[in-house]
Amino acid sequence: MKIVFTGGGTGGHFDPIIAVAEEIREIVKDENLLEPDLFFLAPDPYDKRALFELGIEYRKISAGKLRRYFSLMNFFDLFKTGWGIVKSIFVVFNIFPDVIFSKGGYGSFPVVLASKIFKIPLIIHESDSIPGKVNKWAGKFARKIAISYPEASNYFPEEKIALTGNPIKKELLRSSETGAAEFLKLEKDVPVIFIIGGSLGSQTINNVIIDSLSKLVEKYQIIHQTGEKNFEETKNLADIELKNSKYKNRYKPFSYLNTVAMKMSVGVADLIISRAGSTIFQIAVWGLPSIIIPITESNGNHQRRNAFNYASTGACVVIEENNLSDDILISQIEEIMNNEIKRNNMISATKLFAKTDSAKIIARELLSIALEHEK
Repeated sequence: MKIVFTGGGTGGHFDPIIAVAEEIREIVKDENLLEPDLFFLAPDPYDKRALFELGIEYRKISAGKLRRYFSLMNFFDLFKTGWGIVKSIFVVFNIFPDVIFSKGGYGSFPVVLASKIFKIPLIIHESDSIPGKVNKWAGKFARKIAISYPEASNYFPEEKIALTGNPIKKELLRSSETGAAEFLKLEKDVPVIFIIGGSLGSQTINNVIIDSLSKLVEKYQIIHQTGEKNFEETKNLADIELKNSKYKNRYKPFSYLNTVAMKMSVGVADLIISRAGSTIFQIAVWGLPSIIIPITESNGNHQRRNAFNYASTGACVVIEENNLSDDILISQIEEIMNNEIKRNNMISATKLFAKTDSAKIIARELLSIALEHEK
């Protein structure tokens, strides 16, 4: 039994694949099934350690990105995609999996095309309210389509759809306060705001946090995941901003948080500030109120749709980028942190939105199709 995973080059694509692979390994063990061979085909392995720990073999394929704006890179990426298609055809033929699972994104296109050519069963998962180009196209011939938001059903054949939510790695389904105060050097009885800019960070969020920082640290401790590329600049600006503040030690910047550090940060957080990608589903599972700042120019405006779909449940407040300023951000933080009824209502709403069995549902369907195909 062979299962191939593919997806674009961000944590939003990669982490759900890992979550599904975890469930496959667990189901196989619990039900004494034959261990499947798992493969990950993508332009980049993203996290070699995670692949190794789950026994997933990585095969590199090329894929070009189609940008919505003029760029000479669009021309060169056509050749990348062409080579990626040729290589994917050979790699997929050589493996000849029983089923392919795609998270979408430009990195998945060559493998998904190969699945169509060889008529290999395909399951796709769409994390956003508005599907990306590859998933929209793949939905026409995919066997099953898992979606995270009900709104995405408008773009796919109704008979193929299952509303599953977004797969979340087992380690991140639970937060942990253990050791957090010592690791993060936190003060007692001072509320904590946790800022996540997505797997790559967000310069827009970083900038408004820096502008708000001197006021925020007077009342709150700030754990800030800046993104690796933005870390040095953000930290240097924060040092300048807080140079004369007696509360400067309340600001805790990190370029990246591993799973243990993430769980600890969530465990002590009172409020989360985040983009509107797949992190929304983790926030809901964690049961924390949040301020969501969607990217303005996301594909099909999907982040804005994600944010307002989540906000419609009452679980979060949305600040759009064109309205984002230090004053507005501080005002929204104060409104949530100083209103216990509002906070409790937001926490209750997260529990209604959260789905913890998404990865298991998809894993079972993959195994079912793989076993059927193998016969």
